[in-house]
Amino acid sequence: MAVSLQVIYPVGADTTFDFDYYLGTHFDLVGEHMGPHIAGTVVTKGVAGGPDVAAGYHAIATITFADQDAFNAAMAASGPVMADVPNFTNAQPDVLIGEVVG
Repeated sequence: MAVSLQVIYPVGADTTFDFDYYLGTHFDLVGEHMGPHIAGTVVTKGVAGGPDVAAGYHAIATITFADQDAFNAAMAASGPVMADVPNFTNAQPDVLIGEVVG
């Protein structure tokens, strides 16, 4: 069964998020270290939480893997990716690991 990893960056009163760095440098690291195990990626930039409501999240990264073994291999290689997070945000990301069911 396919596995997904979602990394969710919440907006807070004093959080920052550098999209240029995130897309131009951080995702290069994701590809370099985890890429051989990844089936697909989607990055969603938060723009609104509804009509006339500010976005509650800077971004959500969704990464899919063919199966648990691919996920495990990617996570084993993710050290440099995880260490890079403070270079583009001071937000504490939430993480959701799940089974892809649809």
